[in-house]
Amino acid sequence: MRTLATGIDVPWGLARLPDGTVLVSARDSFRVYRLDVAAARLARVGTVPGVVSNVAQQGEAGLLGIAVSPTFTRDHLVYAYYSTAGDNRIAAIPWDPSAPAGRQLGTPRVLVRGIPHNVHHNGGRIAFGPDGYLYATTGEAQQPALAQDRGSLGGKILRMTTAGRPAPGNPFGTLVWSYGHRNVQGIAWDAAGRLWASEFGDHSEDELNLIRPGRNYGWPQTEGRTSRAGITGPVAQWGPPEDSPSGIAIAQGSVWMAALRGQRLWRIPLDGSATTGTPQDFLVGRYGRLRSVLAVGSDTLLVTTSNRDGRQSPGAGDDRILLVRVI
Repeated sequence: MRTLATGIDVPWGLARLPDGTVLVSARDSFRVYRLDVAAARLARVGTVPGVVSNVAQQGEAGLLGIAVSPTFTRDHLVYAYYSTAGDNRIAAIPWDPSAPAGRQLGTPRVLVRGIPHNVHHNGGRIAFGPDGYLYATTGEAQQPALAQDRGSLGGKILRMTTAGRPAPGNPFGTLVWSYGHRNVQGIAWDAAGRLWASEFGDHSEDELNLIRPGRNYGWPQTEGRTSRAGITGPVAQWGPPEDSPSGIAIAQGSVWMAALRGQRLWRIPLDGSATTGTPQDFLVGRYGRLRSVLAVGSDTLLVTTSNRDGRQSPGAGDDRILLVRVI
């Protein structure tokens, strides 16, 4: 439909506030913005301290996912996943909207530290599920064996309370919800409460997975569809040149998946716990690398570009937030 904001330093996380405005995290400037979608107005909220980016190495670290407390109207807390020099962390951050613009974020309270960190494969997406618990995706930090180590936080999807403790019902009594992941960067729930996740493959297959608690999703033993015992394979897969997926959202009965290397927005229609029909791609090559997707209405998405992330030369106006209507 139109461009809502421009000139952002790698918009990575998107999270909707109760009033319908949207928080945006900028990976390499460590800033958090508030986007008024209706007015197409972007305002700076604050900067998260202690964040370290490695964009100079074409790396993936920095200020990554952002989420809004399910009880935000009472506690005014936002949650962030970010990188330091030695690890990735998840923190709760108080927000004071009455403070001056650009200085509204308080001191982060670290909930989880020690998530494996590297130049690549840092995961980073966080979101509250329908059950009220916080989910986080982590990469294996280019150490594939960590994905199969249930004692490591790397290569996992985590599920926790707002205090950073293992949520009740977690399959192993730890933060781990699922394992055997290489680098999950997109999660979303459908109307029935099923959790879907997009995952970077290595050189052959990127994946869309339906996430079940306690399941092993195969990395590094398998990539893409498999019949190997004890491994849960993807419900859809693509080659990295046409995909390299990051954020996802669900709207109009489909998963909408942003592609970085593929420079497109995928539509994957769902039929319960399976996909149906042939995936379709849109916006192919029009805006460059696409990073994050958020449903802001039954048929409306926000989509961010990722052309200042060190992987290619940005164009005028990059990076931007797009408003897209879907059917």
